[in-house]
Amino acid sequence: MIIVVGLFTAFCLVVLFSNQKMRDCRWRADRSRDQDGCHFHICMSCGRSCLTKGVDAPKHCEKTHPTGEI
Repeated sequence: MIIVVGLFTAFCLVVLFSNQKMRDCRWRADRSRDQDGCHFHICMSCGRSCLTKGVDAPKHCEKTHPTGEI
């Protein structure tokens, strides 16, 4: 019985403290869409796409920073 109560409590805490706005984007590189030395990345979570000058994926969510250099 205590296991059931513990699982229920853990589930409730996850639901209460998880916020979709705070969820990190999961960027994936698409090498077939690279252009002029820029690397194309697409987010598997929110669907945004962007070109970056470096090889690394963006470090932040495009929803919160919709314009500007990444």
